Amino acid sequence: MNRPSDEIEHLLRTEAPQVLGALVRRFGRFDIAEDAVQEALLAATRAWTNGVPENPRSWLIRIGYRRMVDLLRSEQARRRREHESALAEPVRRGSAEPPSETDDSLTLLLLCCHPALPATSQVALTLRAVGGLTTTEIAHAYGATENTMGTRISRAKQQLAKAGARFTAPDDEDRADRVAAVMRVLYLIFNEGYTATAGDALTRVDLTHEAIRLTRLLVATLPDPEAIGLLALMLLTESRRTARTGPAGELVPLEEQDRRLWDADLIREGTDLIDSIWNRGEPGQYQLQAAIAATHAAEGDTDWPQIAMLYLWLERLTPTAPIRLSRVVAVSQAYGPIRALALLDDLNARHGLDQDPLTRQRERAVRAHLVELTGDTATAAALYREAAAFTENQVEQRYLRAKAEGVHPS
Repeated sequence: MNRPSDEIEHLLRTEAPQVLGALVRRFGRFDIAEDAVQEALLAATRAWTNGVPENPRSWLIRIGYRRMVDLLRSEQARRRREHESALAEPVRRGSAEPPSETDDSLTLLLLCCHPALPATSQVALTLRAVGGLTTTEIAHAYGATENTMGTRISRAKQQLAKAGARFTAPDDEDRADRVAAVMRVLYLIFNEGYTATAGDALTRVDLTHEAIRLTRLLVATLPDPEAIGLLALMLLTESRRTARTGPAGELVPLEEQDRRLWDADLIREGTDLIDSIWNRGEPGQYQLQAAIAATHAAEGDTDWPQIAMLYLWLERLTPTAPIRLSRVVAVSQAYGPIRALALLDDLNARHGLDQDPLTRQRERAVRAHLVELTGDTATAAALYREAAAFTENQVEQRYLRAKAEGVHPS
């Protein structure tokens, strides 16, 4: 099967949540409806090679409706002895209901990020149900087998059904937590795309673009300051993507990047977004991170003391290991490696960043850079090699090994 054009692929991903919403409202079964939508999307990639129909959403809903009926009939046949009369009612001949003008994307995002699901399942289900990615695409993005990812998605849908999740907006009491979960999932998707956990490429553009698209959708339906801050952060971070690798695909660290390669349009949009909300109350974690990214993107010399202060503010609000390590880097740039090493030692003593499997690779890389700046090249080289051993991203491995050889050849 030929890969769909970029225009068709974008259209399918845009329409996927609307088609899923129509089917779930009609049949009340998210688990089966999501499978039906995936089959409708696959059918479209085959049928639309010679042109897109006049009303693509109606076309997709009609195909999804037919497949939904088939799936429900098959399920009823297996469970006939249980006399599931409640499922028998929807399964009847007739045309699918006309497409709704309601935008179901936010409701679907909230459903996929249900608190009953672990974060990994929330990410996978969001990419599949709202992003329109296939199980194969999601598995490839996260370095898993298709069977493993398929099982994870299937279990997530079963967990939703067991938890009694409904295709309705959450109540006011639950809404803030659910929206926070949505933003966290979109943030995780973007970060995985920006620096892939494994593989021979530094980034996965499909994931960063999908995270930005879904965040734009979130902002359009819920213009919350933190959601706007998250979008600004993504745009400002994405603006540097082209400059992050050299001609041979090698990693280029931030301080060595050619700023002429940064995307000026994304910088302008991201900066305008964070400026528009900065004075609207106490900023949240995404607004603070966007402010840091905007400071990096500002013309002239980078204001590292300002960035170090923003990271301290951010650490007090969100005391995570990556943020603590980023503050160490900012302190080094602002006040020198000796002060930064003292801070890193203190953070390790109190929080064990050097022992945590999720942060030990970056801790070694940060420490190696700081030690190199003090002139201890032999220790720096050993730390760079340790950091390389802790990452499965081949671009990062090559960069760290080259740094080790550059400061102290073995």
